[in-house]
Amino acid sequence: MSYHGKILRVNLATKEFQSEELSKDLAKKFIGGRGLGTKIFTDEVDAKVDAFSPENKLIFATGALTSTTAPTGGRYMVITKSPLTHTIASSNSGGFFGAKLKSTGIDVLIFEGKAETPSYLYIDENTVELRDATHLWGKDAHETTDILMAEVGEKTAKVTCIGQAGENLSLISSIMNDKNRAAGRSGVGAVMGSKNLKAIIASGKHKTLIDDKEAFKAAVKDKLKLLKENGVTGEGLPTFGTKVLDNIINSSGLYPTRNFQKAQFDKTDEISGEALIEKGYLIKGIACYACPIACGRLVELPQGKKGEGPEYEPGWAFGALCEISDLNTIAQANFMCNELGLDPISVGVTLAAAMELYERGYIKKEEFEKGPELKFGNSESLLYYIKKIAHGEGIGKKLALGSYRFAESYGHPEFSMTVKKQEIPAYDPRGVQGQGLAYATSNRGGCHVRAYLISPEILGTPEKLDPQELNGKPEWVKAFQDLTAVIDSAGLCLFTSFALGAQDYADLLNKATGFNYTVDEMMLTGERIWNLERIFNLNAGLTKDDDTLPKRLLEVPIPDGPNKGNVHRLSELLPDYYKLRGWSEEGTPTDDKLKELGL
Repeated sequence: MSYHGKILRVNLATKEFQSEELSKDLAKKFIGGRGLGTKIFTDEVDAKVDAFSPENKLIFATGALTSTTAPTGGRYMVITKSPLTHTIASSNSGGFFGAKLKSTGIDVLIFEGKAETPSYLYIDENTVELRDATHLWGKDAHETTDILMAEVGEKTAKVTCIGQAGENLSLISSIMNDKNRAAGRSGVGAVMGSKNLKAIIASGKHKTLIDDKEAFKAAVKDKLKLLKENGVTGEGLPTFGTKVLDNIINSSGLYPTRNFQKAQFDKTDEISGEALIEKGYLIKGIACYACPIACGRLVELPQGKKGEGPEYEPGWAFGALCEISDLNTIAQANFMCNELGLDPISVGVTLAAAMELYERGYIKKEEFEKGPELKFGNSESLLYYIKKIAHGEGIGKKLALGSYRFAESYGHPEFSMTVKKQEIPAYDPRGVQGQGLAYATSNRGGCHVRAYLISPEILGTPEKLDPQELNGKPEWVKAFQDLTAVIDSAGLCLFTSFALGAQDYADLLNKATGFNYTVDEMMLTGERIWNLERIFNLNAGLTKDDDTLPKRLLEVPIPDGPNKGNVHRLSELLPDYYKLRGWSEEGTPTDDKLKELGL
């Protein structure tokens, strides 16, 4: 089967390593990646643990299809307790590190305790070593990667690390791999920093064994054909990257602008994926491991600086949300987040909240010290305050806590556009009722990649739904949430779901692992993972009251555009969602549901 059957524990405090066998039964029940990591984490860590305590664990879990030839089969998950949301954090990343980590011969890497001094882990198929990282502390993610690659001297090695933001325990910090790929959300970089763990460098050559090589090869060929023929994965994303969405979402009237005060931006053309090409910034598309889509963007700015991005979410967060239309500055802001190790969604949404607070007079000008004013449309402020956030300097120290805690410190948390204290991405839920329900019920706070209802509600895939229709939306949200848990656990990219359906994923998993899931069994596995995350969050102290949206989105209608007059009707959707999930009216999984799922 497509597992090495090995779990490796690294005790950072004692510098001891322990290898354990991964049971076939556990692998089948939770697939890998997100599912397997969540099972191990929830079994071993108290839900009420402080995220920065040595008792919190940090898990890197590869998927059942990671490092195979399955389309996009290079992803991995980081599982821990989030310091931002206090929920279970399960942050996904692509690039090449995940495949290389699995090539060391392990499926799951567990960090326990806290290192006495800054350290990094070196691992290959024969060696596991904790090494001194004092010389790396204070370096950004790009510098750290270059230094480690030079020290190790192995061209095929891959690095994941934190930048200064993670070192300084910013609650919106990321873990960066391959320089520009990120396990980006929920503050996982800060947990890594709290453990004095600067980096991991992996250099393995183990091949992943496939249960039925010929059948798997045929399945891969079939799925590649579907991806190439699909308009989104075969044309839109390869040509324009994720920023193909800018004009689509803006014209649909759900492109959050001015901290969600409006839902359309009149200068979207200047910051879109098309503009990236027209301005001559785009050099070429960038692909992750085994990816036929290549939605990444390698760009060169007029001043000669090269980097990756911006993708749709960062471009929006630093653009329309802050009413900034300077694509050059937006791209530089994205570069800085990659280098410093910051989540650009949370950074942009936090800056937009600060802009509104300042506009309304709740932040006084003197708090900016000698820096630029955080005003809507002020592009100069982006680069200045991103650096301040990463280093925890001045007002940046408060901004580094994320928008909810920042706005709350001024007595106005209502200007924070968050769910469970995590910043909402680039789709106004007043314009897409299903996506809004997915936000509110997300197990890791405001998130679009736990259930991407934009696909049917706006893009018409796998079928076109009326964005304002409520009937049937809980069923769609549940199905997308459960399938996404499967995709994350398999080690594949969510973008494949534009072209592939549940049977396609079952085909790939079965040929690789030999498990012979039916579609229903596979989807039940996704539901098992979703409920396990829910139980952890409830034990951590979250309640039904946390399954909500910002007051603005529930009570203040969109002022103009195609969705003028609309609010999100969460109260009409949530009871049906709970009932569909087999939960109580308080949002708690019932005994019958837990028994059905084997939890």
